[in-house]
Amino acid sequence: MVINKDELIKSPLNYTGGKFKLLPQILPLFPDNINTFIDLFAGGLDVSLNVKANKIIANDIVSEVMELMEYLINNKYEDIIKEVTSIIREYNLSETNINGYAYYNTTSNKGVGNFNKKSYLKLRDKYNKGRRNPMFFYTMIIFSFNNMIRFNNEHNFNVAVNKRDFNNNLRMKLKKMLDKNIKNIRFFNRSFEDLKIDTLNSNDFVYADPPYLITTANYNENDGWNEELEYKLLDKLNYLNKKGIKFALSNVLEHKGKSNDILKEWSKTYNIHYLNHNYGNCNYQTKDKSKNSSVEVLITNY
Repeated sequence: MVINKDELIKSPLNYTGGKFKLLPQILPLFPDNINTFIDLFAGGLDVSLNVKANKIIANDIVSEVMELMEYLINNKYEDIIKEVTSIIREYNLSETNINGYAYYNTTSNKGVGNFNKKSYLKLRDKYNKGRRNPMFFYTMIIFSFNNMIRFNNEHNFNVAVNKRDFNNNLRMKLKKMLDKNIKNIRFFNRSFEDLKIDTLNSNDFVYADPPYLITTANYNENDGWNEELEYKLLDKLNYLNKKGIKFALSNVLEHKGKSNDILKEWSKTYNIHYLNHNYGNCNYQTKDKSKNSSVEVLITNY
């Protein structure tokens, strides 16, 4: 299968570990004629938005992200813009797409972080104190540093302010997704352990892109992903294999001198596809000129 990169839909969310840049390598390795596609760790939906399947189940343990993506997909672009603009004006945040940068006594290079900081912190505080609706969440992400999504141990959003605002790039990513008019995605907010898979059959396909055990990211800090969960996921994939259900697992075998020996041993039973990785967006990936700094793979049972 040849992938036209211009036709790929990028998630409007800058989600750590997103697979958009790897889609041209991953999608051709997926089975043909998928009935139900299960995205166990859907995140920002880079994969779910681009896979071809009759039905798509997008699941992630972060409920706020699933609620937001469901809201965005099921609403019109113009209505979303109106809602976000209303919140921006309620909190007196910048609108450089209308006013330009000089209006805020800054330049494009310096950005509008200083202008927005106080208002953004009020916005963030309001969200953390209970105004947790999808559009408020989305507006906060727009004005958060690098549009990142991160919660602390108390599940409070704790990202600092961004130097950019709701610019044309963010608007176009949103519009491109909504123009695709995707209506076959169902959203779930469950642990991968709790998602029911007993009704699946050989025409269905499960994709798993879990937190990587040997990398450092906000989603696997504070024991968020550990060896116990790694074993449980691999056991679940073994179960799928016994049931005759196809699966694919994204992961890294090695990363900056670390080796995932658990995964290496388990993967001997299956097929390993080596990928060229390039995560310019991911906050866990530091700049490293070594081409062998990470061994990114897609492991399949077919």
